[in-house]
Amino acid sequence: MGFFYTTIFERQTVDVVMSQSSKQVDQYIKNAPEYAQPILVKIRKAFHKGCPELEETIKWGIPYFVCDGMLGGMAAFKKHVGFGFWRSNELDDPAGLSETGTGAKQSMCTAKVHNLKELPTQKVLVDYVRRAVKLNRADSSKPKKKSPKKKITTRIPADLAALLKKNKPAKVTFDALAPSHKRDYIQWITEAKRDATRQQRLKTTIEWLAEGKRRNWKYERK
Repeated sequence: MGFFYTTIFERQTVDVVMSQSSKQVDQYIKNAPEYAQPILVKIRKAFHKGCPELEETIKWGIPYFVCDGMLGGMAAFKKHVGFGFWRSNELDDPAGLSETGTGAKQSMCTAKVHNLKELPTQKVLVDYVRRAVKLNRADSSKPKKKSPKKKITTRIPADLAALLKKNKPAKVTFDALAPSHKRDYIQWITEAKRDATRQQRLKTTIEWLAEGKRRNWKYERK
């Protein structure tokens, strides 16, 4: 079975524009669960067909595709492959790729497939890629305004500090985090525009920390 999937991977990657492919992404696919390898290969192929000049990279431990900005990404988990587009909330979504369980759209991939049959056709995927590229290029052609740099701080907000004192497992995890990972949580909380949003993020932060999770754990390979 392992040889079968490896053969699929090696044969289909010939169609990828090798000058823009990444050996790290090759390795990611080879290391993925066997069921996921052909799914990842087809998603990758669709991105390259939709944008032959794109570049591949690994961010947060998973493959991403870049052309005039982030286009999208894919990730293999134990029982499903997640994929999607970086600005999916700005794209028309005729195939419902960005629909979550509540019907709300998010800014990054929410599509999940468990086998090849659940994966949209190449025609559908390539269409999404091309429209995502068009969106990025429309923005890149506009004059860019210089915005003041935001000061990034690791100072713990008072409400977060109070909650950490009440939850020892969460505090232990937070104290052990690298400064950059602490900033991920702090920035997420302080950027909330409404108090209700801030309170929900505080609650989620404590729950994730108590479980030993970093802010971007969803995008880290399991």
